[in-house]
Amino acid sequence: MSAASPSASNSPASSDSPGKPTEVLVVDLPFAKKISSGKVRERFELGGDLLLVTTDRISAFDVVMNEGIPGKGIVLTGLSAFWFHLTRDLCDNHLLSTDVDAWDDVPADYKDVLRGRTMRCRKASVLPVEWIVRGYLTGSGYKDYLATSSVSGIALPPGLQHASRIEPAILTPSTKAEQGEHDEAISFERVTELIGAEIAERCREIALALYTRGRDYAEQKGFVIADTKFELGCIGDRVVLIDECLTPDSSRFWRKDDVAPGTKPESFDKQVVRDYLDSLDWNKKAPPPPLPLEIRAAASGQYVKIFEALTGRKPW
Repeated sequence: MSAASPSASNSPASSDSPGKPTEVLVVDLPFAKKISSGKVRERFELGGDLLLVTTDRISAFDVVMNEGIPGKGIVLTGLSAFWFHLTRDLCDNHLLSTDVDAWDDVPADYKDVLRGRTMRCRKASVLPVEWIVRGYLTGSGYKDYLATSSVSGIALPPGLQHASRIEPAILTPSTKAEQGEHDEAISFERVTELIGAEIAERCREIALALYTRGRDYAEQKGFVIADTKFELGCIGDRVVLIDECLTPDSSRFWRKDDVAPGTKPESFDKQVVRDYLDSLDWNKKAPPPPLPLEIRAAASGQYVKIFEALTGRKPW
């Protein structure tokens, strides 16, 4: 790989179908200031804006795998941009542009690897809360309900089963943990202590409205959004939606026809990776085991299916 281009792997998964993008695991931009590197996204500052570059890295159990899912970053970026436009009337967001070719301050040698997986955004002050909204009983919420008849301290009706609908949807916020650590559920009272009562109420209203918009739209396309996670920040005194929005990395998608109380619907996200890792004798700590090509291809297929169903187009 030449010094003039970002790092990317060329695994067999990169070329298992015509037109599929090359797997990108690491992005280095010497013309921009590096801000941070997350499990999936690289953050840079360029011209006073935030460049949010979504790689093809995949994490499970808070461990980043050595292999990625080719095209995953393109799916996540495209879906986020789609939802940002569809929900702007509910809450402003930080997205400025995804048109890499229009950015004169990005050298031509870097446009190919950034195209489709990069959002140029306004910088915002990030609120230290994960805004999790649950519309169906599943995951950690289901385990909590079995033990306490509530989810994060919110009492629910008796007799609910896995995949039962929660109506109205509930907000179950959590902390924002450092990479490698686990988020922890917190009460809304704790949220108000962290950020103040007024902004906490505003954020709760926004998160529930965003989920409702996403849920209703997805149902029209034959899918259920069981739960999701939003990130919110502030630009001045305005709350804005940031990071990603209603993607398979931040949300749990099920086929609508598969959902009924007591069922365990197939998830259109990285669940296939989690299931494979659960079948191994692995302690869920780094270093991770290798991911077979067929598992990576299956995960890629789930990401692409939900993208095409929601947007009506192909990701590449």
